[in-house]
Amino acid sequence: MAAKRFAACFLRLVLISLLVAYSFSLPLNWRSLNLIKKVNREGPYIGLITVFPPEETAFFQIGAFKPNQKHPFVDLSGRRFLVGKIHDKKVVYVRCGVGMMNAAAATQQMLDLFDILGIVHFGIAGNANNSLSIGDVTIPQQFSHTGIWDWLGIKLNQCLNSSVCLPQKPQLVVGLRGSTANIFVDNAAYRDFLFQTFRVSSVDMESSAVVMTSLSNGFPVIVIRGLSDLAGGQSGHNSIDTFGSLAAINACKVVVQFIKQLHHDTR
Repeated sequence: MAAKRFAACFLRLVLISLLVAYSFSLPLNWRSLNLIKKVNREGPYIGLITVFPPEETAFFQIGAFKPNQKHPFVDLSGRRFLVGKIHDKKVVYVRCGVGMMNAAAATQQMLDLFDILGIVHFGIAGNANNSLSIGDVTIPQQFSHTGIWDWLGIKLNQCLNSSVCLPQKPQLVVGLRGSTANIFVDNAAYRDFLFQTFRVSSVDMESSAVVMTSLSNGFPVIVIRGLSDLAGGQSGHNSIDTFGSLAAINACKVVVQFIKQLHHDTR
Protein backbone atom coordinates (compact mmCIF):
# COMPACT_ATOMS: atom_id res chain seq x y z
CA MET A 1 0.00 0.00 0.00
CA ALA A 2 2.83 2.36 0.94
CA ALA A 3 4.59 1.50 -2.30
CA LYS A 4 1.51 2.45 -4.34
CA ARG A 5 1.21 5.77 -2.50
CA PHE A 6 4.91 6.48 -3.11
CA ALA A 7 4.54 5.67 -6.82
CA ALA A 8 1.50 7.96 -7.11
CA CYS A 9 3.31 10.81 -5.36
CA PHE A 10 6.38 10.29 -7.53
CA LEU A 11 4.30 10.46 -10.71
CA ARG A 12 2.64 13.68 -9.51
CA LEU A 13 6.05 15.24 -8.84
CA VAL A 14 7.29 14.24 -12.30
CA LEU A 15 4.16 15.72 -13.91
CA ILE A 16 4.51 18.97 -11.93
CA SER A 17 8.20 19.29 -12.87
CA LEU A 18 7.37 18.80 -16.56
CA LEU A 19 4.64 21.44 -16.40
CA VAL A 20 7.00 23.88 -14.68
CA ALA A 21 9.71 23.28 -17.29
CA TYR A 22 7.17 23.76 -20.08
CA SER A 23 5.86 26.97 -18.54
CA PHE A 24 9.40 28.39 -18.36
CA SER A 25 10.15 27.56 -22.00
CA LEU A 26 6.75 28.63 -23.35
CA PRO A 27 7.20 32.44 -23.28
CA LEU A 28 10.43 32.27 -25.29
CA ASN A 29 8.84 29.95 -27.86
CA TRP A 30 5.78 32.18 -28.20
CA ARG A 31 7.95 35.28 -28.58
CA SER A 32 9.89 33.63 -31.39
CA LEU A 33 6.75 32.37 -33.12
CA ASN A 34 5.04 35.75 -32.87
CA LEU A 35 8.12 37.46 -34.29
CA ILE A 36 8.27 34.96 -37.18
CA LYS A 37 4.59 35.67 -37.95
CA LYS A 38 5.33 39.39 -38.13
CA VAL A 39 8.34 38.77 -40.37
CA ASN A 40 6.36 36.49 -42.69
CA ARG A 41 3.62 39.11 -43.13
CA GLU A 42 6.22 41.16 -45.01
CA GLY A 43 7.41 38.19 -47.13
CA PRO A 44 8.04 36.20 -49.17
CA TYR A 45 11.82 36.05 -48.95
CA ILE A 46 14.83 34.59 -50.72
CA GLY A 47 16.69 32.32 -48.29
CA LEU A 48 20.46 32.88 -48.09
CA ILE A 49 22.65 30.25 -46.43
CA THR A 50 26.40 30.41 -45.91
CA VAL A 51 28.61 28.28 -43.67
CA PHE A 52 31.32 29.75 -41.45
CA PRO A 53 32.55 33.16 -40.17
CA PRO A 54 34.98 34.17 -43.00
CA GLU A 55 32.17 33.71 -45.54
CA GLU A 56 29.82 35.75 -43.36
CA THR A 57 32.44 38.49 -43.02
CA ALA A 58 32.76 38.65 -46.82
CA PHE A 59 28.98 38.81 -47.20
CA PHE A 60 28.67 41.85 -44.95
CA GLN A 61 31.83 43.41 -46.39
CA ILE A 62 30.11 43.61 -49.79
CA GLY A 63 27.65 46.03 -48.19
CA ALA A 64 24.59 45.03 -50.22
CA PHE A 65 22.57 43.61 -47.29
CA LYS A 66 20.28 46.15 -45.62
CA PRO A 67 18.67 44.92 -42.36
CA ASN A 68 14.94 45.23 -41.71
CA GLN A 69 14.40 48.21 -39.41
CA LYS A 70 11.46 46.70 -37.48
CA HIS A 71 12.51 43.04 -37.30
CA PRO A 72 16.25 42.76 -38.04
CA PHE A 73 16.71 39.21 -36.75
CA VAL A 74 15.13 36.12 -35.21
CA ASP A 75 17.12 33.86 -32.85
CA LEU A 76 16.21 30.16 -33.13
CA SER A 77 17.98 27.07 -31.83
CA GLY A 78 21.35 28.75 -31.53
CA ARG A 79 21.17 30.37 -34.97
CA ARG A 80 20.47 34.01 -35.82
CA PHE A 81 18.30 34.51 -38.92
CA LEU A 82 18.85 38.02 -40.30
CA VAL A 83 15.98 39.73 -42.12
CA GLY A 84 16.58 42.42 -44.72
CA LYS A 85 16.93 43.33 -48.39
CA ILE A 86 19.48 43.12 -51.20
CA HIS A 87 18.74 45.39 -54.18
CA ASP A 88 15.12 45.74 -52.96
CA LYS A 89 14.73 41.93 -52.84
CA LYS A 90 13.59 40.65 -49.44
CA VAL A 91 15.98 38.08 -47.96
CA VAL A 92 16.46 35.97 -44.84
CA TYR A 93 20.10 35.10 -44.16
CA VAL A 94 21.60 32.49 -41.83
CA ARG A 95 25.05 31.02 -41.18
CA CYS A 96 24.41 27.29 -40.86
CA GLY A 97 27.74 25.99 -39.52
CA VAL A 98 30.18 23.49 -41.02
CA GLY A 99 29.05 20.06 -42.19
CA MET A 100 26.10 18.37 -43.85
CA MET A 101 24.05 17.93 -40.67
CA ASN A 102 24.22 21.65 -39.84
CA ALA A 103 23.47 22.56 -43.44
CA ALA A 104 20.43 20.29 -43.70
CA ALA A 105 19.10 21.33 -40.27
CA ALA A 106 19.40 25.06 -40.97
CA THR A 107 17.84 24.67 -44.42
CA GLN A 108 14.89 22.67 -43.06
CA GLN A 109 14.40 25.18 -40.25
CA MET A 110 14.38 28.09 -42.69
CA LEU A 111 11.91 26.38 -45.05
CA ASP A 112 9.60 25.31 -42.22
CA LEU A 113 9.39 28.63 -40.38
CA PHE A 114 9.81 31.42 -42.93
CA ASP A 115 7.92 32.34 -46.10
CA ILE A 116 10.68 31.31 -48.52
CA LEU A 117 10.66 31.42 -52.31
CA GLY A 118 13.92 29.53 -52.83
CA ILE A 119 17.42 29.02 -51.46
CA VAL A 120 20.75 30.58 -52.47
CA HIS A 121 23.62 28.68 -50.84
CA PHE A 122 27.07 30.22 -51.14
CA GLY A 123 30.58 30.14 -49.74
CA ILE A 124 33.99 28.75 -50.64
CA ALA A 125 35.11 25.35 -51.90
CA GLY A 126 38.19 23.39 -52.89
CA ASN A 127 39.20 23.09 -56.53
CA ALA A 128 39.59 19.57 -57.94
CA ASN A 129 39.74 20.59 -61.61
CA ASN A 130 43.09 21.64 -63.07
CA SER A 131 41.33 23.70 -65.74
CA LEU A 132 39.96 25.99 -63.01
CA SER A 133 41.89 28.36 -60.78
CA ILE A 134 41.74 29.71 -57.24
CA GLY A 135 39.42 32.71 -57.16
CA ASP A 136 37.05 31.33 -59.80
CA VAL A 137 33.39 30.99 -58.81
CA THR A 138 31.42 27.85 -59.67
CA ILE A 139 27.72 27.05 -59.97
CA PRO A 140 27.63 23.21 -60.13
CA GLN A 141 25.01 21.82 -62.48
CA GLN A 142 23.90 18.90 -60.35
CA PHE A 143 23.05 21.28 -57.53
CA SER A 144 20.79 23.57 -59.55
CA HIS A 145 19.22 24.17 -62.98
CA THR A 146 21.11 27.32 -63.87
CA GLY A 147 20.42 27.78 -67.59
CA ILE A 148 22.40 30.54 -69.28
CA TRP A 149 22.90 33.69 -67.27
CA ASP A 150 23.97 37.16 -68.31
CA TRP A 151 26.07 38.40 -65.41
CA LEU A 152 26.43 41.93 -66.85
CA GLY A 153 30.21 42.07 -66.77
CA ILE A 154 30.64 41.13 -63.13
CA LYS A 155 34.22 41.74 -61.96
CA LEU A 156 35.74 39.20 -59.57
CA ASN A 157 38.66 40.10 -57.30
CA GLN A 158 42.14 39.06 -58.41
CA CYS A 159 44.13 40.62 -55.55
CA LEU A 160 43.92 40.53 -51.77
CA ASN A 161 46.06 43.66 -51.58
CA SER A 162 48.77 45.41 -53.58
CA SER A 163 51.29 42.63 -52.95
CA VAL A 164 49.19 39.42 -53.00
CA CYS A 165 47.50 38.64 -56.32
CA LEU A 166 46.41 35.59 -58.29
CA PRO A 167 48.33 34.96 -61.54
CA GLN A 168 45.15 35.17 -63.65
CA LYS A 169 41.79 36.92 -63.55
CA PRO A 170 39.08 34.79 -61.84
CA GLN A 171 36.06 33.71 -63.86
CA LEU A 172 32.50 32.54 -63.24
CA VAL A 173 31.94 28.96 -64.40
CA VAL A 174 28.43 27.48 -64.67
CA GLY A 175 27.32 23.88 -65.15
CA LEU A 176 30.20 21.76 -63.81
CA ARG A 177 30.03 19.10 -61.09
CA GLY A 178 30.59 19.47 -57.36
CA SER A 179 30.90 17.04 -54.46
CA THR A 180 30.08 17.11 -50.76
CA ALA A 181 31.33 15.00 -47.83
CA ASN A 182 31.92 15.52 -44.13
CA ILE A 183 35.67 15.79 -44.70
CA PHE A 184 37.92 18.69 -45.64
CA VAL A 185 39.67 17.52 -48.80
CA ASP A 186 43.40 18.32 -48.72
CA ASN A 187 44.78 15.19 -50.36
CA ALA A 188 46.18 15.08 -53.90
CA ALA A 189 45.37 11.41 -54.50
CA TYR A 190 41.75 11.74 -53.36
CA ARG A 191 41.38 14.99 -55.30
CA ASP A 192 42.58 13.25 -58.47
CA PHE A 193 40.28 10.29 -57.78
CA LEU A 194 37.24 12.57 -57.48
CA PHE A 195 38.01 14.35 -60.72
CA GLN A 196 39.00 11.28 -62.75
CA THR A 197 36.07 9.17 -61.51
CA PHE A 198 33.24 11.70 -61.21
CA ARG A 199 34.58 14.75 -63.10
CA VAL A 200 34.10 16.77 -59.93
CA SER A 201 35.34 20.37 -60.04
CA SER A 202 34.48 21.72 -56.57
CA VAL A 203 34.59 19.98 -53.19
CA ASP A 204 32.88 21.20 -50.01
CA MET A 205 31.18 19.97 -46.85
CA GLU A 206 27.60 21.29 -47.10
CA SER A 207 26.16 21.89 -50.59
CA SER A 208 24.53 18.54 -51.35
CA ALA A 209 22.78 18.61 -47.95
CA VAL A 210 21.29 22.04 -48.71
CA VAL A 211 20.28 20.89 -52.20
CA MET A 212 18.72 17.63 -51.04
CA THR A 213 16.76 19.33 -48.25
CA SER A 214 15.52 22.12 -50.53
CA LEU A 215 14.46 19.86 -53.40
CA SER A 216 12.87 17.32 -51.04
CA ASN A 217 10.63 20.14 -49.81
CA GLY A 218 9.83 21.30 -53.33
CA PHE A 219 11.92 24.50 -53.27
CA PRO A 220 14.32 25.67 -55.99
CA VAL A 221 17.96 26.01 -54.98
CA ILE A 222 21.22 27.27 -56.43
CA VAL A 223 24.76 26.78 -55.10
CA ILE A 224 27.47 29.40 -55.66
CA ARG A 225 30.99 28.56 -54.44
CA GLY A 226 34.26 30.46 -54.78
CA LEU A 227 37.35 28.27 -55.16
CA SER A 228 39.75 28.95 -52.29
CA ASP A 229 42.36 26.19 -52.62
CA LEU A 230 43.50 23.20 -54.71
CA ALA A 231 42.18 20.52 -52.30
CA GLY A 232 45.63 18.97 -51.88
CA GLY A 233 46.84 19.49 -55.44
CA GLN A 234 49.17 22.32 -54.43
CA SER A 235 52.87 22.19 -53.66
CA GLY A 236 53.35 23.38 -50.10
CA HIS A 237 50.69 24.63 -47.70
CA ASN A 238 46.98 24.76 -48.50
CA SER A 239 46.03 28.23 -49.76
CA ILE A 240 42.66 28.50 -47.98
CA ASP A 241 44.15 30.74 -45.28
CA THR A 242 45.62 33.04 -47.95
CA PHE A 243 42.89 33.16 -50.58
CA GLY A 244 39.83 31.99 -48.62
CA SER A 245 38.66 35.56 -48.02
CA LEU A 246 39.12 36.49 -51.69
CA ALA A 247 37.16 33.41 -52.81
CA ALA A 248 34.39 34.24 -50.33
CA ILE A 249 34.13 37.84 -51.57
CA ASN A 250 33.96 36.67 -55.19
CA ALA A 251 31.17 34.22 -54.32
CA CYS A 252 29.28 36.99 -52.50
CA LYS A 253 29.61 39.29 -55.50
CA VAL A 254 27.97 36.65 -57.69
CA VAL A 255 25.20 36.12 -55.11
CA VAL A 256 24.39 39.83 -55.01
CA GLN A 257 24.39 40.06 -58.82
CA PHE A 258 22.18 36.95 -59.06
CA ILE A 259 19.64 38.43 -56.65
CA LYS A 260 19.73 41.74 -58.52
CA GLN A 261 18.72 39.99 -61.76
CA LEU A 262 15.67 38.30 -60.23
CA HIS A 263 12.25 39.73 -61.01
CA HIS A 264 10.48 41.51 -58.15
CA ASP A 265 7.55 39.12 -58.49
CA THR A 266 9.61 35.93 -58.17
CA ARG A 267 6.69 33.76 -57.17
